[in-house]
Amino acid sequence: MQRHEYSVVVNAPPQEVWNLFWYRKPDRPQAKIGSITILHPGNEVGEGLVRHCTFPVPKVLLSGGVGKSWEWLTEVRPLESWKYDAIGKPLWSRAEGRTRLEDLGDGRTRIHFTETYETFSPVWRRLGMERWVHHRISRDNDTILAAIEGGIRWMRRRHAEA
Repeated sequence: MQRHEYSVVVNAPPQEVWNLFWYRKPDRPQAKIGSITILHPGNEVGEGLVRHCTFPVPKVLLSGGVGKSWEWLTEVRPLESWKYDAIGKPLWSRAEGRTRLEDLGDGRTRIHFTETYETFSPVWRRLGMERWVHHRISRDNDTILAAIEGGIRWMRRRHAEA
């Protein structure tokens, strides 16, 4: 089993960050690092939300460089945190992740991400593919920060136009 933890700080209060992550309308922008399609919205705070995600993976995995996951969100605490459980491919796997928002004051938020990842195949684990794939997927922290910052700018422009 692999574990990855990281945090990023954004110049936005927790309410704005929450609104970005939980925006559900069809005009939601998609980041260049992947896409998220909401399959089921869950309840009024997002508990039970189901999403389909695509993201880049090494082409050597013979998936055309695209990974996919199906995720369901639980333990939703508005403006604070949520948990997801996922099934993904290639290297058929399961993951559990948590996202937590920490109010730093001065209009800034630290976003904490934690994920554990495990392939179903003991052969892939023994060959080190689980570790290698998880490392390759998890190394894009700067790209994720840029996507979040771009999303916050989009939300602010959208709000100003309304």
